Amino acid sequence: MKGAGILRTNPDFRRFWLSSTLSTLGSQLSLLAFPLLVLSIGGSAAQAGTVATCSLVTRTLLRLPAGHLADRLDRRMIMVGADLVRLVALASIPLVSALGDLGQAHLLAVAVVEGAATALFAPAAMIAVRDVVPEKDLTDALSRSQAAMASSSLIGPFLGGWLFTLDPILPFAADALSYGLSAVLLLRITARPPQEIAESERDNRLTAGLRWLTRQRALLAALLFAAGINIVSAAAQTTMVVSLRQSGAGGTAIGAVMACAGVGAMLGAASAPWLIKRIPAARLFLLIGAVWAIGLAVFSGTTHPWTIGPVLVVVVFFSPPAGIVVGRAMLVLAPRDLLGRVSTATGLLMAGLASLGPLLAGSFVDSLGASRTWLALAGTAAVVTVVSSVPLLCETSLDAVADDAKNAEPAGRPPALKDLPAPTGPKPPAGLKAPAGAPDSADPVGAGLADRPAVEAHGDPAAPSGPGPEPGPVDPVASPPVPVHRPPTGAA
Repeated sequence: MKGAGILRTNPDFRRFWLSSTLSTLGSQLSLLAFPLLVLSIGGSAAQAGTVATCSLVTRTLLRLPAGHLADRLDRRMIMVGADLVRLVALASIPLVSALGDLGQAHLLAVAVVEGAATALFAPAAMIAVRDVVPEKDLTDALSRSQAAMASSSLIGPFLGGWLFTLDPILPFAADALSYGLSAVLLLRITARPPQEIAESERDNRLTAGLRWLTRQRALLAALLFAAGINIVSAAAQTTMVVSLRQSGAGGTAIGAVMACAGVGAMLGAASAPWLIKRIPAARLFLLIGAVWAIGLAVFSGTTHPWTIGPVLVVVVFFSPPAGIVVGRAMLVLAPRDLLGRVSTATGLLMAGLASLGPLLAGSFVDSLGASRTWLALAGTAAVVTVVSSVPLLCETSLDAVADDAKNAEPAGRPPALKDLPAPTGPKPPAGLKAPAGAPDSADPVGAGLADRPAVEAHGDPAAPSGPGPEPGPVDPVASPPVPVHRPPTGAA
């Protein structure tokens, strides 16, 4: 199995993968616990959504500066520093709770600090993935990362709900510990980035990644669709937790329902290589939109966990393959010296409006009720899908990237960062042209581990990989699997 081969033969990728897997599991523990904790200390549904929104807004505001730093500074130390900051932030919740002063204001502060650190982590993680994995193995590496994230999404919410019933603070203590372990593993990575291009040849503009991205028609069409679906997915997480809680479900039951998203993601990640070969990218995205619209409409008619769980499996199933398609295209096509800014620009397009999703969902549930909120979200997903169908179907270049990648490099052990040559590579296929002035190289420097990658455990999957904001187990199309530690709510 290629994915297993990568883990066996590349120690640095293995450390990175373990780091992100542990961190993602920790994030999934607190993902469910955050809104439940707000509700348990007397907060409203709107206040539960506000905590998630504060984190998402912070990430959105810092995306472009974070990408600029990742293109210029030591990415490994950025990731380690971000993990340590998040460790302190999450550990402060058990500490303040023990002192008896835990309140809404403190939880908001933690959400902002963690969101800021996550924003810095995500682009650095993206670049690290691309540096240790050759182009021909990107699909397998991203699939392996997606599978790890899916496993965490399966186990994490259920375990987090169970820990919450034992003690509301336990999920946050475990999350803080995961950040500490992640930092230790990252410090053990020995590979170093390839030689940077000359300063005189570098595009140092903060918006360089966004400028490059706006010229990639096929990729941009997919990302705009993702942006529309993401506001729905971000709102769905908060709506799900609040509606189940209002119907009388306990923490364990809610965790079991949310774990069904992990089942769907695991099945989707396992099927990703097969699906990507057989379903054109545009049709895959439109299929996601249709499934989300139908699934959310079903949620409006029931609060029974045994009905919601299986539907959630189907809703999430196609997200990992779509995330891999977008993540691979970005990693293969973006110039190496721009990849940090390209990844954050991608995330900005996908998650900008989605930052408002949790707050809007909480307000709608308070004023309209859960059933009508689900119907409004289903209608929004349907409209986004119909409007996006023409631009998506007119572009086929994302499918061409997969064919180019197969012949990009000879088989062999993935090179260490220090062994990678200066950026050179195949020219972007027609329809995804590099901007004027950009090098012909398509070698990116890069996911949800999408993100997330998406490798989606520590950073944002994020990470760009298609529809779905960073947080939440219901990512429609999570970003490439880059470690994206996720606070409450949302999707990729």
